[in-house]
Amino acid sequence: MKTHINILAQFLLGVVLAPMFATLAIGAERPNILFLLTDDQASWAIGRADPLGQAITPNMDRLAQRGAYLPNAYTVTPVCSPSRASTMTSRYGSELRITDWLHPSSEAKRGLDHQFPVWPRLLQQAGYRTGLVGKWHLGLPDEYHPTTFGFDYFMGHRHGGFKTVEPDLEKNGEYQKFRGLTADILADHAIEFLRNSQSANEDQPFLLCWHTRAPHTTWLPVAEEDWAPYQDLDPKLPHPNYPNLQVDRAKRMTREYLASVRSVDRNLGRVLATLDELNLTDKTVVIFSSDHGYNMGHNGIWHKGNGHWLVNPPPPATDNIPKGQRPNMYDTSIKVPTIVVWPGVVERGSTVAQTVSNLDWFPTICSIAGVSISDDTLVRGRDFSPLLRGKKPTDWNNDYYGEYSTKHQSHTQMRMFSDGKHKLIRDFLNPNRDELYDLVADPGETTNRIADSQYDAIERRLHAEIVNRMRANSDPVLATIEPNAN
Repeated sequence: MKTHINILAQFLLGVVLAPMFATLAIGAERPNILFLLTDDQASWAIGRADPLGQAITPNMDRLAQRGAYLPNAYTVTPVCSPSRASTMTSRYGSELRITDWLHPSSEAKRGLDHQFPVWPRLLQQAGYRTGLVGKWHLGLPDEYHPTTFGFDYFMGHRHGGFKTVEPDLEKNGEYQKFRGLTADILADHAIEFLRNSQSANEDQPFLLCWHTRAPHTTWLPVAEEDWAPYQDLDPKLPHPNYPNLQVDRAKRMTREYLASVRSVDRNLGRVLATLDELNLTDKTVVIFSSDHGYNMGHNGIWHKGNGHWLVNPPPPATDNIPKGQRPNMYDTSIKVPTIVVWPGVVERGSTVAQTVSNLDWFPTICSIAGVSISDDTLVRGRDFSPLLRGKKPTDWNNDYYGEYSTKHQSHTQMRMFSDGKHKLIRDFLNPNRDELYDLVADPGETTNRIADSQYDAIERRLHAEIVNRMRANSDPVLATIEPNAN
């Protein structure tokens, strides 16, 4: 199916927006940027961070040895579309009106509003050759095509989910049937983009966003070499004694999930080898992260922020939560694996322990690229490139705030704030679901302290922080507690 993208409209939009949003820092050396965003990869699903020692990710681990590992990186919404929208815009999903994953049927005409600036366009306007290979999930119609958001090239899938083998993918404006494993096909085209960029103009920097499909479910099939280490594994589980846990199912899913993660890692090795071959390694910033985290038996659930119970029988349904659903904002859902390699700048094998979020990618990547952001462009995130350079600002705030209003299957209005020691989750649609965790005494968030009077003062303080953030963002859910707020 041939897409019909209005090239003239894209051009005119770029001409109008260019002077408004970005200027190039003249004379600054501009590195290439490879932004690898995996799908559904948990913070524990890389070798160096896996407490159970089961994730086999030598290439991700090699990245961490070559750059900075960020153990306290979070997403502000633990599901695909709003997380990706926030990554692109540095705005919250409630501001973007994308609060849950975009449904291909009921929301087929929706997408990311063009009124919100995105950093790939700023880099494109500053002279970068830009490409996106892989998952988009920010709008199906042509008006929301990736090329209207600053990408010169797109190869992949506009939908949220697609097959793990022999997928139908878009390339050069047409959907085509591809043969082979999706993980390998996307890596092939990431490599193709690198080669084409080098041959077209080796002096022009490139931005390649490589958004993998894996390790999103379904996980199989994978290449034999990715499955072999897990085929006969009897995996350890994070909470094996959780009441009524479906242990056999959890172990099977763990094997399949980790094999899918390994497929990403193997292909990362191929892409890194291509950078070496093209003599681009020392000229390329490599960023590795995920759209959100994942659970695999943690607290009795699997999946992400729109989690599912992995117990039998599951708790009964409530008015807004169907049986089997467990909407959540556990750290396992919102924390993401993150590594930045910046040759000649980031100390090899370093750790940046400060808290960062996916809102921070916009100002940070622009800083890395030497692209300024105009004063009238609102970004919620912070530039953490000084942290990457080894600076240790005394005023860095490690609080973090998140939101998730689920609307597919379950219906919730979750807002979350943590100061790193305690964490409060309010569900303004279902107040009986409020949660409070002592992260120091209980980092696994196994005991809800919301009814514990010893934590009343902490609850009030964190609640005030949530309300303040909602006010700052003009969150429409604020009307739930302040009817005249908006």
